Amino acid sequence: MDDKTRTELEAATFRRLVDHLRTRTDVQNIDMMNLAGFCRNCLSNWMKDAADAKGVPMSKDQSREVIYGMPFEEWKAKYQKEASAEQKAAFEKASHKH
Repeated sequence: MDDKTRTELEAATFRRLVDHLRTRTDVQNIDMMNLAGFCRNCLSNWMKDAADAKGVPMSKDQSREVIYGMPFEEWKAKYQKEASAEQKAAFEKASHKH
């Protein structure tokens, strides 16, 4: 496979992942962190890192809006729930592995 095709497939896969996460507002970031070691915020940070590396101006808020499909504060108000004690404990335990 040539590099152009690989990049196009990777981009399509990324867009599908982001679309999937936008529809799964029931899945909390802390659950993603506990299970997979990354979350929507990680994806937005990685996007900003990539933009920075290419010299493309992008703020943290802009990168989050790309991933969340809306301003982050709006997403939090609509969908983010308070983490349970169990979720917080699992996060603390898992965060030592990252």
